[in-house]
Amino acid sequence: MTKQLGMITIGQAPRTDVAPVIEKYLEGRAELLQVGVLDELSATQIAALAPEPGEYVLTSRLQDGSAAIVSREKIRPLLNQKIREFEAIGVPNILLLCTGSFPGLRSAKVHLIEPDRIIPPAVQAMADGRRLGLIGPLPEQAGQLDLKFSSLVQPAFAAASPYTSGESEFRQATESLKGRVELILLDCMGYDERHRQWVANASAGIPVILSNALMGKLVAEMV
Repeated sequence: MTKQLGMITIGQAPRTDVAPVIEKYLEGRAELLQVGVLDELSATQIAALAPEPGEYVLTSRLQDGSAAIVSREKIRPLLNQKIREFEAIGVPNILLLCTGSFPGLRSAKVHLIEPDRIIPPAVQAMADGRRLGLIGPLPEQAGQLDLKFSSLVQPAFAAASPYTSGESEFRQATESLKGRVELILLDCMGYDERHRQWVANASAGIPVILSNALMGKLVAEMV
């Protein structure tokens, strides 16, 4: 019987941009089942989930390739419902396709794999004292770093979206980090090898970590 890995995106499934990265490392050992928090919602319903001042900001991809910006607080009930749906069909492991912080998110029945609980300590160990830089999708996410990297000196931050930015924006973001960092993390599960290459080309040899590739390698060891 083929094993199953559930994957929940904050946007809409299927994630044809990111799923191939995860499947590459699964090497056929598990079937990837995808659902999205915003699946089947209208544009009006999605717009109603936009963050209010002071709320935690998230962004993700919709089926048409566009991006949605939503509030963690507003989408949390929808996220919990997707977890319950996977629990109901007996999926043993669920990967949350988001590097954002979700304090208190738990499942009593399945193993919930949260990148936010794995990537920061892993990157801290890999950095080994080197200065860390982050590239994230939105400028306003710079103020959310203390929730993710509280045990580190606050990383330098630059913004370039995997959904709306082109190579020039990635080059500008990378240039703003040069001279200040020795390691760069692409801090969103929506970045792909193309984005990593853009940053690597502009970084003059600074190592670049791709979040979804790191998670794909680790998750593959658990299924």
